[in-house]
Amino acid sequence: MMNIDRMVMAFAGVVVLLSLALSQVHSPMWLFLTAFVGLNLFQAAFTGFCPLAIVLKKVGLNPGTAFK
Repeated sequence: MMNIDRMVMAFAGVVVLLSLALSQVHSPMWLFLTAFVGLNLFQAAFTGFCPLAIVLKKVGLNPGTAFK
């Protein structure tokens, strides 16, 4: 069963891979999106605050242990 924690990690992984691909095809500026996702994951590890987790909770996904 997909919970909020797994969905956040899956979404972050997809965005990182997509931005890396776009940086190779279009413009290296897409790497800023990769950096943004990385920084957001880093701060969420310490603060527990993740905007995507809030949205997923409102949509009705089950909480995991990281984001409540």
